[in-house]
Amino acid sequence: MALIPSQVLRLAILLAYFSILCNYKAIDMPAHQTYGGSWKFLTFINLVIQAVFFGVCVLTDLSSLLTKASENQEQERQLRKLIGLRDWMMAVLAFPVGVFVVTMFWALYLYDRDLVYPRLLDNFIPQWLNHGMHTTVLPFILIEMRTTHHHYPSRLCGLVTVCSFAVGYVLW
Repeated sequence: MALIPSQVLRLAILLAYFSILCNYKAIDMPAHQTYGGSWKFLTFINLVIQAVFFGVCVLTDLSSLLTKASENQEQERQLRKLIGLRDWMMAVLAFPVGVFVVTMFWALYLYDRDLVYPRLLDNFIPQWLNHGMHTTVLPFILIEMRTTHHHYPSRLCGLVTVCSFAVGYVLW
């Protein structure tokens, strides 16, 4: 069975996120040695969420390729659970957090750069890595939404989950 272009694209996006994460973690920044390390930045949390989400997408693609030839009911049930997890992650974590990070970062950057990305960071983080962390998230998510049909949870359930995530992050 041949891979379809959307499956190859998801694998490429996953590899792109891993390269961004590895390059970001390799930077020797003073903020990485303080309390919380990289985990105190919503951008880093978003990158991890996106990498895990696209990892689940690739795992779903591989599982669906392997179970197409099989008639095993247990494998089909496990694949449906994995697809449900992928759809839930898209609706509750990957899309809302990704769009929030991109829009808030660039809005604050345009308003007052020093609020979110002081000029001092230019000495540590190259321009391409800054765009990789704050710009490529939105096109990757939009490509995923266009190439894959997702079954989203009910609006009330998704809205409550997103609001609880936002309140939990603010309180954290």
